[in-house]
Amino acid sequence: MDLTAPEWHRPTLEDVARRAGVSRATASRVVSGSHPVSERRRSAVLRAVADLQYVPNQAGRSLVSRRTGSYALVLPEGMGQVFSEGFFPTLIRGATAELEESDEQLVILLAGSAAGRRRIEQFVRGGHVDGVVLASVHDRDPLPGLLAGTGVPVVCCERAYGDVQLPCVGVDNAGGAAAAVRYLKRIGRTRIATVAGPSSTPAGQDRLGAYLRETVRGHRRPLVAEADFTVEGGRAATARLLAEEPRIDGLFAASDLMAVGALEALRRAGRRVPEDVAVVGFDDVDCARTAEPALTTVHQPIEQLGRQLVRLVQRLAAGEEAGPALVLPTALVLRDSA
Repeated sequence: MDLTAPEWHRPTLEDVARRAGVSRATASRVVSGSHPVSERRRSAVLRAVADLQYVPNQAGRSLVSRRTGSYALVLPEGMGQVFSEGFFPTLIRGATAELEESDEQLVILLAGSAAGRRRIEQFVRGGHVDGVVLASVHDRDPLPGLLAGTGVPVVCCERAYGDVQLPCVGVDNAGGAAAAVRYLKRIGRTRIATVAGPSSTPAGQDRLGAYLRETVRGHRRPLVAEADFTVEGGRAATARLLAEEPRIDGLFAASDLMAVGALEALRRAGRRVPEDVAVVGFDDVDCARTAEPALTTVHQPIEQLGRQLVRLVQRLAAGEEAGPALVLPTALVLRDSA
């Protein structure tokens, strides 16, 4: 193989799998020696490795001798928030399905306190998992820095904050939020408010930023109340918005749970949806379909996000480079609330 040819690129594990006619997971198991593989497939992968001159990087080779077949999904929120909304269970479902196809397993760790974060750092540093997926990160959370120093691959759902730059997979939060606000403007709404997510999270920041840009572009006055991605938070934030501007005729909530809370607040205030106020949420989880009226919302591919996060951390554990950040698309889903 001519490594100086312009079209040459460093072979990846996907190239090896394609050449051998096996799945990426099988190729990874052969290269890492982490699980037994049939002799026929093992021979095919080894031939492809030799033909392509595939070489894992040094970080991956150093992990081969201590592969566990397990990956940690770290949820920095407390137990109540994690399982009270649709996002995290769907993310877990996607991550678990991806690992099952690789004959590997998922370990769920909750870091709702300083003591919990210390236990997680010790667990990861002890070599109990081959990699870590951080499912949610807040701006002052020390966990990314703690885990980055363990020597175990760590990837992040959305971008990390501060000086710790982790490989990540995210969704197009800004594009989805902009589509929601543009739709409200297109159907003639002129006093559009937002229930924004926590400003300490990338999703909260990006969705609010898109709302503000679209509002300024339309020469409208921003109407913003921040909440915490919960029904209760959305209900209280909407009540504050109505007190500030009773004539709101459009509302973008940065999560479906907050949108459900907004629907409750609007009913209590005697405002009809969508006749008086059109409401758009974000996520497209189960509560969006069962809400009354059913929520127009921004769909994000949560299960696919879980799968892609696992694929990324598996690549790193196998010694591959992270590559550029992956951003999954979002799409507006029209239902009865707008």
